[in-house]
Amino acid sequence: MSSTTFLPSYTAGIDAYTKIDSICLAYGRTAVVIGGKTALQKAKNDLSDALTDSQLKITGFIWFGGNATHKNIDKLIRDPSVYDADMIFAVGGGRAVDTAKATADKLHKPVFTFPTIASNCAAVTSLCILYNDDGTFGEFYFGHQPAIHAFINTKIIAEAPLMYLRAGIGDALSKQYEAGFNSRNDQLHHENELGIQISRNCSQLLLKYGLPALKAAMSHTISADFEQVVLTIIINTGLVSVLVDNRYNSSMAHAVYIARTQLPGCEKHMHGEIVAYGVLFLLTMDEQITERNKVYDFNKQVGLPLCLSDITVDAGYKEKFTTLIGQDKYIPYAPYPIDIAKIRTSIDALEKYHQLQIY
Repeated sequence: MSSTTFLPSYTAGIDAYTKIDSICLAYGRTAVVIGGKTALQKAKNDLSDALTDSQLKITGFIWFGGNATHKNIDKLIRDPSVYDADMIFAVGGGRAVDTAKATADKLHKPVFTFPTIASNCAAVTSLCILYNDDGTFGEFYFGHQPAIHAFINTKIIAEAPLMYLRAGIGDALSKQYEAGFNSRNDQLHHENELGIQISRNCSQLLLKYGLPALKAAMSHTISADFEQVVLTIIINTGLVSVLVDNRYNSSMAHAVYIARTQLPGCEKHMHGEIVAYGVLFLLTMDEQITERNKVYDFNKQVGLPLCLSDITVDAGYKEKFTTLIGQDKYIPYAPYPIDIAKIRTSIDALEKYHQLQIY
């Protein structure tokens, strides 16, 4: 049986938007821009300036609705300016981009992405993470293919609040460890093998360049370290997501995130922050203690979570949190059986290690 793989393409740099005309004109003459409120403000002038003398015209700038939900996607689908446009430009962070991607997929329109923060790999993946109206995790929605092209304006990303890059590092840290964990005992076909190979240096690049990248971002400087980290977050991890089956793309670190969305107060934390704690949990559970300690020291240096209190899971919710992790649908793909007792023991061991570092 044949298979088809669409790999993402991208342009990165301070002048990335100058390439819009030559890349997008093949897909039509009109584009509607969908994004977050702040992202639209940041990118609007640059987008408009890049298309001043182009045959390609922007027909509108539309707020995505505030969260990646079916309700907001359906609203966009019914909007005449979206329905009539030849293509969709998805601008902003993960939830805005995923909303626009899913809208484009349902309308069978080409979509191009313009990430304004480096908090995840949504700009180059076909996967859209959708939420329920109450903010809890809803589902993984898989589009037919990734965005046609991603335009990564490093100047806009460097000017974004530091918390987004930090969260992006936390999210991307998981890729190498999760993919390696769930694929450990499997015979892999070509696409999965290629994706796993790419994943094998994601975390190491972030551990090496993450701190200097954050220091550069503090002064809005586009250094070589900053570019390396931005592209690792968006491109390296995105390629893994496109290539591997989702049972390798999501594992215990993301099980922690999905569990956390089902408890009160999750809105206080970004996706990548919670996943960063999930990485420590995964490495503890898998008895990769030397690697766990390395990531713990890194998280401490860059300000990512180290313990349950850092993701505001107090003693009253600890047992429910443990139970929710144990209900993750990808646990059966782990290389060995995982039960509630093992999850509880691993959380307790990580908490004990954290207390020892304090005292």
